[in-house]
Amino acid sequence: MRMKQQVLIAGRYQLNTTIGRGAMGEVWRAYDQMLGRPVAVKVLLDRNADPTADSRFRLEAQTAGRLHHPHVVGVLDFGEHEGRLFLVMELVEGSSLARVLADDGPLPAEQVAAIAAQAAAGLAVAHEQGIVHRDIKPGNLLLDAGGTLKIGDFGIARFMDDPSGALTATGQIVGTSLYIAPERALGKPAGPASDVYSLGCVLYQLLTGRPPFRADSPIAILHQHLDATPVPPRELGAALPPAFENYLLGLLAKRPEDRPTARQAADWFATGAWRGRPEPLPAAAPIPVPTPTPVPVPELPIPPRMEGPATTYKLPSALPGHRAARQRPASGNRRAQPSLRTFVTGRPRAVGLIAAALLFLTAMYVGMSVFSPDSSSAETPQDTGRSGPVSPTP
Repeated sequence: MRMKQQVLIAGRYQLNTTIGRGAMGEVWRAYDQMLGRPVAVKVLLDRNADPTADSRFRLEAQTAGRLHHPHVVGVLDFGEHEGRLFLVMELVEGSSLARVLADDGPLPAEQVAAIAAQAAAGLAVAHEQGIVHRDIKPGNLLLDAGGTLKIGDFGIARFMDDPSGALTATGQIVGTSLYIAPERALGKPAGPASDVYSLGCVLYQLLTGRPPFRADSPIAILHQHLDATPVPPRELGAALPPAFENYLLGLLAKRPEDRPTARQAADWFATGAWRGRPEPLPAAAPIPVPTPTPVPVPELPIPPRMEGPATTYKLPSALPGHRAARQRPASGNRRAQPSLRTFVTGRPRAVGLIAAALLFLTAMYVGMSVFSPDSSSAETPQDTGRSGPVSPTP
């Protein structure tokens, strides 16, 4: 029997209007007469429809009651009224992301990045408390009037140390097929990485207007989660930086170990890394002053001969190991200045010529003295004082 309006639960919560309805129960806008504040009251539907509904409803109260975070819908009270369990939560004045998508369509990258940072932060707190949500989808992510995101509906959440929980009592996979992780499609227990994958599916839909995988049946969708590669969002017209797209596809990795954690994703989006801004460069280390080392000076190349007047290039003589090239005199001037070798090697020859000339002059002088007509080799007779002819000696 449906609960009528203006019903008072537990003597303090006045139900006003319904604001949502799910498989397990319906959510009412209510007023806490004791504390004088608006609240949301979730009332469990007929327990006979699902034998696990009672325990799951209690589990939601226990798990959400352990979480106190700005991005998680807080649980305020839990009880039973006329044989029906109820859960009192904080009232989020706003809409779910499912309603936002229906009304506005795809969202800009800036807004999706802000949603990603907040949702991942809320999931990180749950994971650190050992809680896996298992049903992250647009309908369970709420935006208040100020744009703050809050994760709600921990109705099928489970503790990580609980060996059961991957399947319901009827053998069906718990969760929504459009956002379910590949490992859960294989019937494996959900882990923190499963929530990260589901969040990636939601972000993909917020950017493109459609989930990453669609098919005519839930089974076909599960097969796509296992085997198909999602189309890059930019190929579907989404305007977002390449860094954002690459990271989003990383959230949708097939293997759980290849996905970032919720805490890593929250920090990555919150710091603005999705914009693809370059990382700051490290401070430059001081450049050491090198020790001077002798460097051999290469031989200077002789420029190629070109048309036009000849140009003489004087090579430096100080270059180690360099041998000066001999210059050929220009064709129009055969008489070149004597080289250094000419003076050095020609000096002994000149001295010899001078010595020979002196010797020749000395010999001529001696010859002239000996064979002169004014002198004779015969002895001159002595004067005896007598005159007359001289008779020969007998």
